[in-house]
Amino acid sequence: MTGTSKRLLPGLVYAALTTAVVSSLGMLLVPSVAEQYDVAVGTAQWMLTINLLVGAVTTPVMGRLSDGPHKKRLLFWALAVILLGSVMAAVSPTFGVFLAGRALQGLSYGIVPVTIALARRYLSDEQVRPGISALSVTVATGLGVGYPLTGVLAAGFGFRMAFVAAAVFLVTAMATVWVVVPSGPDERAPRQRFDVPGAVLLGIGLSALLLAISEGSGWGWLDVRTLTVLVIAVVVLVGWGVVELRTAHPMINLRIFRHTDVVLANGTAIGLGAALYIGLSIASLIAQAPTDTGYGIALPLLWAGFVMLPLSVGSFGANRVVRLVASRIGLPTLLRLGTATMAVAAFLMLFAHDALWEILIGMFLFGVGLGTAYAAMPALIARTVVTEELGSAVSFNQVLRTVGGAGGSALSGAVLAAHPGVGTFPSNSGIVIALALSAIGCSIVFVALVVHFLLR
Repeated sequence: MTGTSKRLLPGLVYAALTTAVVSSLGMLLVPSVAEQYDVAVGTAQWMLTINLLVGAVTTPVMGRLSDGPHKKRLLFWALAVILLGSVMAAVSPTFGVFLAGRALQGLSYGIVPVTIALARRYLSDEQVRPGISALSVTVATGLGVGYPLTGVLAAGFGFRMAFVAAAVFLVTAMATVWVVVPSGPDERAPRQRFDVPGAVLLGIGLSALLLAISEGSGWGWLDVRTLTVLVIAVVVLVGWGVVELRTAHPMINLRIFRHTDVVLANGTAIGLGAALYIGLSIASLIAQAPTDTGYGIALPLLWAGFVMLPLSVGSFGANRVVRLVASRIGLPTLLRLGTATMAVAAFLMLFAHDALWEILIGMFLFGVGLGTAYAAMPALIARTVVTEELGSAVSFNQVLRTVGGAGGSALSGAVLAAHPGVGTFPSNSGIVIALALSAIGCSIVFVALVVHFLLR
């Protein structure tokens, strides 16, 4: 094994972890951004929405490009664009410039599929499966690292310092990629014409779908704007599917959905993505809410971010265990175990969320389940899909996680808005209903996986 191959996986993990930290910047900072730019909190929420929209559109494009010969160039310049967005957000004089920076940071969602494609191409056979597992859980680990870092920097130096720190991390990630990733084009990769019609249709369809999900609670779910955007999304996505099935080299090869492993991984991605974002948003809200709400812990911003640290610890530890036992325990079994653990965490938070230690245990178990399930998903896809399709297949799985997360976030937002409480905080009944939805979502996914196992 060469020195470069020994350094490649740690370097890719560092790049993926850095961008996962960048993507976590936002949820804790919405009140600070609203105050800084003198905009309503609902308007400030667009710093999350636009980041999500750009991420959903660019991730499948980056995934398909990562199947081509210029993997290193794609990763390096994507990090450069995210760096530019971080700098813009850090120095932005207006809210519009700040949103533009957050939009550029949306490319961070597409980094993991690119690193997985690089790992599949350049790692040895015995390194591939643990490497893919390690890369796939960097999103969860990055959340656990990004939240505390955001809280400490924003509380001590203002929200802009969080984006300055992100820029510094990105510079080091770019340097790492430049050193450890093999240079030159990948001679084994196919050179095919990029599917422009597929990319455009998928981008429009996903943008419309996520816009309707994100804004539906504000517009009203039966409002003509919401319904119109949803109809556009459905029509465009159906048209995209028809085009992809008729294209020789589509951006997303929909024929891979004939494989049971791919269907399991993608279906789980949607359900767990929704349940996770509900749990995270509610845990963050409970941590910062005042005690007179009946559920709040009243932590200052400095400490509120540390509520997510157990998530990172749990996901990292679970990934290490998965790498040790994956050869003896089947990937579908690991997927069921991870989903079951997340369901236990969701029910624990539903019935016990009045004390800080209860929230911390819930986040830790969420991390364990997430680390196990997210490690199994890309590995399931990788053992079924040929190397030339891996980047696009894994990126589509990432998109489905994002869509599920957006749906879960919008659903919890609608529930909380319908149950006002003390000041700007919702009532305890709204918190309980939202947590119940998270628990039900995890349970539905687990039951579906078990039924599939029994039917086989």
